[in-house]
Amino acid sequence: MIGVIGLGLVGGSMAKALNQNTDHTVYGYDINETISQKAKLVNAIEDVLTDDMLPECDVVVVALYPEATIEYVTSHADLFKKGAIVLDCCGVKEVICSALEPIAREKGFVFMGGHPMAGIEHSGFEYSKKALFDKASMILVPAKDTRIEDIELIRNLCKAIGFTMIQMSTPREHDRMIAFTSQLPHVISGAYIRSEAAKGHQGYSAGSYWDMSRVAKLNEDMWTELFMDNPEFLVKELQAMTRRLTEYTEAIERGDQETLRQLLRDGRIKKEIIDKEFF
Repeated sequence: MIGVIGLGLVGGSMAKALNQNTDHTVYGYDINETISQKAKLVNAIEDVLTDDMLPECDVVVVALYPEATIEYVTSHADLFKKGAIVLDCCGVKEVICSALEPIAREKGFVFMGGHPMAGIEHSGFEYSKKALFDKASMILVPAKDTRIEDIELIRNLCKAIGFTMIQMSTPREHDRMIAFTSQLPHVISGAYIRSEAAKGHQGYSAGSYWDMSRVAKLNEDMWTELFMDNPEFLVKELQAMTRRLTEYTEAIERGDQETLRQLLRDGRIKKEIIDKEFF
């Protein structure tokens, strides 16, 4: 039996994928009772998960914001079955794992950090879909003393619902890389779309505009938490980006074509090398 806590975009998609792509019985809970009932009506879950049912769950997926994740797991720690696996879905890991791994050891359940690298520019259960994780990467951040069997169980669950890459990480390495691959682009997109020129883009814009602006349509409450929970690495990335942008700005201001050409060439070559390694 699997419980899913939080039926937004990620939690709702997790519930749908698990319920429709595996043989597990899936129960779910959302603080908004209407969402819980809707999830039941559309067969995303078998039924609404209550606290009385938590001790029956072999796996509990917590798909909440960071602060709410810590609060939920801490307040329900006595209800989890001994040996059950509690998997979170937050976009930061050091703050989550440092708070919840000791509690898990004390109470006898397994806490495992998780971060599904899949999403769209919308949030909420109405946008959830069972195919959200198809061909996506799942980052798993198990504690050092986690049994191989428990890691394999979660790996197999992830593969069953569409993930094709399972990336193992530590909390610190996760947060360092996510600052670059996820958090920095969201900051840049938000800053980009705030230009006064954005108001007149129609008729002048194509793919590059839409690519740059897409993730500016974010959930500011969630992303504020994520940014504030990862200041060390995100600030480093923002400072480095500012320095690189300054190089382009100064070359253009000086009319220095050769420097500008070299900066553009360096970016192109690095992109080609990385793409070749990745693909």
